[in-house]
Amino acid sequence: MQLGSFLETVVFVTAVLTILLILLQQRGASLGAGSGSSGELYTTRRGLEKSLFVTTIVSSVLFVASILGLLLIPV
Repeated sequence: MQLGSFLETVVFVTAVLTILLILLQQRGASLGAGSGSSGELYTTRRGLEKSLFVTTIVSSVLFVASILGLLLIPV
């Protein structure tokens, strides 16, 4: 398998994975949202939410790196 086709596969997989991870993350969905309260509260990410956040960042970095690799490597 050549490096160019490998990078194309990595770009496709990381693009789909990044989209799915972004869609899985909760944004502003708290108990107060149902009653009309719009008070923003700073909370730290914990557990699965933190894992999704870190995985999204890693996937995004791999996506950008693989695109840059495709641009720099002649196919």
